[in-house]
Amino acid sequence: MNSGDKASTEAAELRRKAEALLNSKSAGEIDSRPESDMRRLLHELQVHQIELEMQNEELRRAQEELEVSRNKYAELYDFAPVGYFAFDPQGLIREVNLAGAQLLGIERQLLANKPFSNFIADAESREIFAKHLELVLHRRVTLRCEIRLTVSDSIAIHCQLQSIAVDTVESEAVYILTSIVDGTVRKQLEEKLQNAHDLLEVTVQKRTAELIKANAKLQLEIEERKEAEKSLHDAVAQIKRLKERLQAENIYLQQEVAGEFNFGEVIGQSSAMSYVFFRVEQVAPQNATVLLLGETGTGKGVIARAIHGSSALKDRPMITVNCTSLPANLIESELFGREKGAFTGANVRQIGRFELADGGTIFLDEIGEMPLELQSKLLRFIHDGEFERLGNPRTIKVNVRIIAASNRNLEEEIRNGRFREDLFYRLNVFPITIPPLRQRMEDIPLLVHHFISKFNKKMGKKIESISKETMKALQEYSWPGNVRELESVIERAVITSPGTSLQVLDRFDTFPKAGEANATDVKALAELEQEHILQVLKTTGWRIEGKNGAALILGLNPSTLRARMRKYGILRQ
Repeated sequence: MNSGDKASTEAAELRRKAEALLNSKSAGEIDSRPESDMRRLLHELQVHQIELEMQNEELRRAQEELEVSRNKYAELYDFAPVGYFAFDPQGLIREVNLAGAQLLGIERQLLANKPFSNFIADAESREIFAKHLELVLHRRVTLRCEIRLTVSDSIAIHCQLQSIAVDTVESEAVYILTSIVDGTVRKQLEEKLQNAHDLLEVTVQKRTAELIKANAKLQLEIEERKEAEKSLHDAVAQIKRLKERLQAENIYLQQEVAGEFNFGEVIGQSSAMSYVFFRVEQVAPQNATVLLLGETGTGKGVIARAIHGSSALKDRPMITVNCTSLPANLIESELFGREKGAFTGANVRQIGRFELADGGTIFLDEIGEMPLELQSKLLRFIHDGEFERLGNPRTIKVNVRIIAASNRNLEEEIRNGRFREDLFYRLNVFPITIPPLRQRMEDIPLLVHHFISKFNKKMGKKIESISKETMKALQEYSWPGNVRELESVIERAVITSPGTSLQVLDRFDTFPKAGEANATDVKALAELEQEHILQVLKTTGWRIEGKNGAALILGLNPSTLRARMRKYGILRQ
């Protein structure tokens, strides 16, 4: 019993007692009870009356809220996007919302107590629905099924049902609450997907068969290609054997032509050059530092290339650095590299020559011209094999073979304080002195014929012979410019010779003969060289470089000619 019912019962009991008390008195009889009890009883009755009125007001408000809530839930039930049905165990429709009625296309009031099986499209679906109701009643859990329904205009749709059995308190009956959703679109999409899948399976099977056929054809082509490659390999092997044979024959013919006196680009048959060849053969396979000594034009660069070409490093680069051609303020960055912004004008990062030569050979030509301050850094590199780029403190380590060359007397340079003694000892591990041309006159005919062949190819000429008088004159000349001067003379002669016989227009009778200067007459030889350089400079109008310059006529590098002019104190007159 709730509080409102209890309060009403107590109030009614008090009222009953009060009426009984009043009825027990006569009209003229005076109440024997005290007046205070009467007032207390009246007060309690009034309090209960007020409580009853308040409880009635609360009940009224609760009833109104319950009515509003019931209306809201009724709206939610009726206007839900899902059809809701209440079936009895036999499948009769007891309740249905608006969405359910719209799904079947029949007015809501006409569906009451109608068998739901009337709207099922086929016997299979009716059997599924009957088993569905039976399982829901038996298991008392939420179960799902799919059936086909016939709606308005005899249209069949696919529906999804979800049901649960509930007991009602009032009638103690069992209802089955079911939600029904139209799944026709989903079913159509599933059917389309299945059809597409089936079509894809057919396409895949067809394509697979085509690929298997193509693969078999490809395998056949591969086998044919392998046979062709085998035939080609046999042909290449045969060509290689023929090539090796032709190379061997070519080498033999070259040896026959050169008289086996040619070492790479170095030509000579004299005893002096034979010794040079022997020294080159000794040191080339090693990784030792080599110091090439000799006058300008004797072929120190050619000997350096011969050493590199006969070494284990021949497949790696040989980087050449001419110490006389690089400005003193840039030679360090050229050798060791620089970072961008290392100094004014260093706009890009540059890798140095030593780093470029890593794993190969670096040829330092005219090492005697290197500034003293840079010699100490070169000494450190030779000792440790490492250096730093300008503007970068990170140490770089490389493996480089060093070949150095100088036309100066480095021991004299050490005494004059222009070359470091410790660097000399580091470079002088395996010295090779290249003899001047005047000390190997017997090599001049070989060199002359070599240069004639070279310039014939270069210029398209056909010089085939040289007179004995011309050859004698060439052999009697002292050649202060050595092989380089001889090469320049022959090149000019090939250019100017009109026929097939070499005609040398240079006059050698005014120049010192080969035997006129000996080891005991060094001063006279130097004076003759000075006079010769001065005469050529006057002839060219003191022009040093270029096509008609004195350096080309003398067969000297322009920087070497300038060094000789400084040495002899030759100034323009």
